[in-house]
Amino acid sequence: MSSLLPFTSSLLGASRRLMWKNTPGLSPLLRLTPPAPSWVAAFGKKDLPDLPVLLEEELEEQFVRGSGPGGQATNKTSNCVVLKHIPTGIVVKCHQTRSVDINRKRARDIMREKLDVAYKGELSELVVKKKESVLRKQEKRKRVNENLERKRLFNEALAVDNKPGDDNA
Repeated sequence: MSSLLPFTSSLLGASRRLMWKNTPGLSPLLRLTPPAPSWVAAFGKKDLPDLPVLLEEELEEQFVRGSGPGGQATNKTSNCVVLKHIPTGIVVKCHQTRSVDINRKRARDIMREKLDVAYKGELSELVVKKKESVLRKQEKRKRVNENLERKRLFNEALAVDNKPGDDNA
């Protein structure tokens, strides 16, 4: 087991580090090399889009006091992470858990997503997936409404056929 640890940690490190290409006119966050082999991605999140890499020297991190529900325990601890991307000015504030380490990781994930949307715009995988999700929900709602209308018409037809005054039989 211990012989696999360096191997897996080198795979995880390789998936995080991406090399840059010298392509003029594009942001360094968009100039990524071709994707790593599929077996490397199996260690990470499922269905994770190709998000930009965050460089620590481009980030400014602060820890501020939290707010919201939780009372005194929440309000007196400085576990809220404020992350600012200096080149773009994008600011992310994360206070989802009581743990500073988890909040730092989640703030960086949110920052990567926001940078992806900021740099790629409508071509961002996150925006495309969101639009697909909205379209699926709209189609489902439309089908549900059509089914409800059919049921209503069917029940009306049954009510007309079964009037109490029409006893011809």
